[in-house]
Amino acid sequence: MLIGVPKEIKNHEYRVGLTPMAAHEVVAHGHSVVVETNAGTSIGFTDDDYVAAGAQVLPTAEDVFEKAEMIVKVKEPQEVERKRLRPAQTLFTYLHLAPDVPQTNDLIESGATCIAYETVTDNAGRLPLLAPMSEVAGRMSIQAGAHSLEKYLGGRGVLLGGVPGVEPAKVVIIGGGVVGANAAAMAVGLGADVVVLDRSVDVLRKLDAQFGNSIKTVFSTKYAIEQHCTEADLVVGGVLIPGAAAPKLITRELIAKMKAGSAIVDVAIDQGGCAETSRATTHADPIYIVDDVVHYCVANMPGAVARTSTMALNNATLPFVLELADKGPRKALEENEHLLNGLNVCKGVITCQSVAEAQNLQYRSAREMLQEI
Repeated sequence: MLIGVPKEIKNHEYRVGLTPMAAHEVVAHGHSVVVETNAGTSIGFTDDDYVAAGAQVLPTAEDVFEKAEMIVKVKEPQEVERKRLRPAQTLFTYLHLAPDVPQTNDLIESGATCIAYETVTDNAGRLPLLAPMSEVAGRMSIQAGAHSLEKYLGGRGVLLGGVPGVEPAKVVIIGGGVVGANAAAMAVGLGADVVVLDRSVDVLRKLDAQFGNSIKTVFSTKYAIEQHCTEADLVVGGVLIPGAAAPKLITRELIAKMKAGSAIVDVAIDQGGCAETSRATTHADPIYIVDDVVHYCVANMPGAVARTSTMALNNATLPFVLELADKGPRKALEENEHLLNGLNVCKGVITCQSVAEAQNLQYRSAREMLQEI
């Protein structure tokens, strides 16, 4: 199979779909890799590195899309990229379709086979291709939140860990999954007063066992969210419903009740955000203020630490890339139920029920559509 790796073009996105090491592995399996020039240069992977790995470097993204049978990316394809897709191609990347109607429509129109990292599962029901970026985003959320609390940005001027004689900031984390657990680890490390809310008692038990008295765990209800958010200096939104739009747990009215200069980092913004006041921002212009509350809603947070993120992501995605290439998309999806769960759009049809429900679109099961590939 001929696999194409275009340069990412989303605002301040420096990650790359395949590292030279991953490309080398793909080539060792007997496949070909074409990479757009300078695709990884910003994070230290030169064109020469890709050539040494056995890949071919092409001058433009158009060349990559024209030649490749499978496109491997990081972020959802931008409009110009979506127009380059064709029915015979497989797209393997993050999609986050539920809140993104234009992208969904374009992928339907393309006729391509579109597999989303974020809905691929494993034997334990986890999301193995989302997890590494959730780990990064969870840890980054505390860095971003600490920065957002600085006075010159509109924050309260509070240091997360305080100092001797001055109490630390209160950090409230909504969602105790991968994002929440990693955010808690960073916040505890900085000495903050940490509360984690979740609707799963099992998740809360796990966090309690992991962190002990370093955090407080609270069963999430509307009342509990309001109580703790109004007391918080920093709120981290880490909720996730796989493939679906994030629930709006933080209302506009609640934002208005929060402390002036407090901050919210909405890690769920890829799926539309968990606050009614959230809207996607970029690394170039990451924050805005609503009712004196600083909002950080960057939709590709891990892109800021792109080298670490790329390597962590490739560790998770490479086995699936090889499976798709070695067996071909149809056989790979047929034989791997977890990879099949990643199929979101196939030959003009939505095959992810959460996306179909979010956008009121016609749905057919992924397995039913395999015969079309």
